[in-house]
Amino acid sequence: MKRLLLALLLLAAPAGAAELEPFNRGSFAALKAEAAGAPLVVHFWALSCAPCLAELPGWARLARANPGMRLVLVNTDPPEAEPQVKRMLERMGVARLRNLMFADRFAARLRFEVDPQWQGELPRTDLVARNGTTRGVLGMFHRPELEAWLRTQPAS
Repeated sequence: MKRLLLALLLLAAPAGAAELEPFNRGSFAALKAEAAGAPLVVHFWALSCAPCLAELPGWARLARANPGMRLVLVNTDPPEAEPQVKRMLERMGVARLRNLMFADRFAARLRFEVDPQWQGELPRTDLVARNGTTRGVLGMFHRPELEAWLRTQPAS
């Protein structure tokens, strides 16, 4: 009976359903450590941010065009928005990318670990160079600018 139930649940789950990892205290440092010696792009977005939603499909296209690029999308909505976030990731074609979501209701603490000066403005993209230095970019990111940065940061 358990096997039948499991099979039915698996059949009911949408193919390629979005998976969200928790973004907790220490997550940004862990992402940087995982990418040590390679460039990393971390993009922060929210459901209530119209520019964020407008550019999400562009991140999927950029990832396809640059398969060696390490790209992480981080949603900043509160944890109870997870079902809506997953639906949006599917709708925007970015569900297959690495996706994290703020898991702490005290979002200021998480933002502070990314950048003590960050007050929550979105969209925000952090570029982590091969040497670990980070540059935060507020506002919509322009693909030519990102591709130029990637050329200065060849993947390992």
